[in-house]
Order: sequence, then structure tokens, then C-alpha cells
Amino acid sequence: MGTKRRRDPNRKKQLKKILIVLLSILLVLILLLTAVAAKVFYDVKSTTENAFEPIARAQRLKDIDLKQQEPFSVLLLGVDTGALGRSEQGRSDTIMVATVNPKTKKTVLVSLPRDTYAEIVGHGTMDKINHAYAFGGTPMTVATVEKLLDIPINYYVTINMQGIESLVDAVGEVEVSNSFAFTYEETEFPKGSQKLDGSNALKYVRMRYDDPEGDYGRQARQRQLIAGILKNAISFKGLTSYQEILTSLGSNIKTDVHFSDLKLLTRKYRGAFNKIESEQAKGEGFMQDEISYQRLSSEELVRIQQMLKAQLNSGK
Repeated sequence: MGTKRRRDPNRKKQLKKILIVLLSILLVLILLLTAVAAKVFYDVKSTTENAFEPIARAQRLKDIDLKQQEPFSVLLLGVDTGALGRSEQGRSDTIMVATVNPKTKKTVLVSLPRDTYAEIVGHGTMDKINHAYAFGGTPMTVATVEKLLDIPINYYVTINMQGIESLVDAVGEVEVSNSFAFTYEETEFPKGSQKLDGSNALKYVRMRYDDPEGDYGRQARQRQLIAGILKNAISFKGLTSYQEILTSLGSNIKTDVHFSDLKLLTRKYRGAFNKIESEQAKGEGFMQDEISYQRLSSEELVRIQQMLKAQLNSGK
């Protein structure tokens, strides 16, 4: 018969110590991760609360039940202030309407030309749609877009030029693919792929007069920059630089999306952002009183309206 091997009590003690050390390390990691998560939560909450700015509306909209994943619309405005020494009210150089529907798992993003000829609601004039912001800020712009597109605007988000410049620097140089070479404000932008810092990114999306497609070309570059920012923001570097990203937004962004709504959007609407369809409302140029405008034909306006309404009503 073989002899029974005796267990080494010292080895047993060593294993016990190793297990205790490993458990201690695991506990520290859990506590650290919890602390980091709490810090991220607090920082995002703080930034969102600072950016929160509800607006006065002519009529109260039906509240969107985010818990039930109801589709909603949001007006996205890029305002030409905050950089280049500009501090005036400014105009909304970028006007986009997004309709988000988690049940169809799709977001539709429509760009409106800044020179669109429209009724400026509350001002009693027909003018370029981006003048609504200069006349009456976000409330007048929301009312004007609602009138033009015949849909409710549930939320808004505005960001100024300083915010865009700082955001690009926070997420890291953004890669774009330039379709033609041009020079703007003594900076050369060659044709092809290139990486841009905040200052050059702002120049890249501001140029329009040398673009063969005019403002439509500029809007295409704006969408390209937004895509690049999002790509960098969700990368590992972007996630580890979240504080810089939040700081870059700071006072440069305003919205009426409350932090409690933001949490629901993160949990219940994620699938709707996996598929984003971009559309461009295209007008026909005309001159009036020596000023150029873009007029959306009745067919084009109906096309855009029906697209957005279908998105907001689908799955209800």
C-alpha cells in the first residue's frame, strides 16, 4: 500500500494568505470602479444641470413618456458665437432636426439650409430661417422650425463655436476626408484624408464661398466633423478623456434635456442610435432685395414633413 502524503500546514497557510490578498485586491478594484463610476455620474450630472435651460413656449407640448420609449424630436443648433471674438447673440449656422424612434431602432437627421426662406414665428416676417435665432434666440427658432415642418419639437440642444473647437481638442484630432483642396483664413486644406485640431476643424466647417456646392457643401463637412467627433468620443481615448470632454462643453452648450431624461435615453433609446439616416432638405436659390435665399419647393417640403411625421408616429 502506498503511504498517505501529509498536507503541509505551512503551504496551507500560504495559500490562505494568497487568497486573502487576492480578495483584498478584488475588493479594492470593485471599490475603485464604484468610486470612478460615481465620479463619472457626478461629473455628467453636474455638466447636464449647468447646461439645462428650459425655454418658454407659445403652447405646452404633450410630455414624452421616455419610460414607454415614445419617439421624440430634437432641434440641434450650431451657433456662430463663442469664438473669434464673437459674443453677440449670433445666428444659428447649423440647423438640424433629429427624430428618434427606439421601436423602429432608427434616428433620422435632417439638415435645413440656413438660408431657407421661412416665416419667422413671433417676428411677423419672412426671412432666412437662421435669423430667427438672432431675433428671438432658441424659443423663436423652435417655433419657426415647428411651423415650417409641421411637427412638434420636443427638445433642443445648442452649441457655440467655442464649444465645437474645444470639443475637438478634447476628443483628439478628428480625421476628415476633404473632397477638394481649398485655403481658408490662411490655412491650407489639401484634398484627401487629414486630421484636424479644434482651430482648423472650425475653419474647415465654416468655409462655404469657395465650395462648388455652397452651403450644402459646408453642411456636408459639418456632418463629417460630427461623425469624426463621435468616433473619437466613443474610443478608449475618448472614454478616458471624459472630463476634458465635459469641460469643453461647459458653458458652451444649452439644452432642455433634464439629467433624469438623459438617464432614460441612455438606457432605453440606445438601439435607436445604431442606425442614423441623414437627409438634406434642398431648396432653390432666388434673390430678393439683393439678398439670396433658398426656397423649399412644396414637393420638397412635403417630402421632409412626411418623413419626420412617419418617424414620430411609427410604432405608437
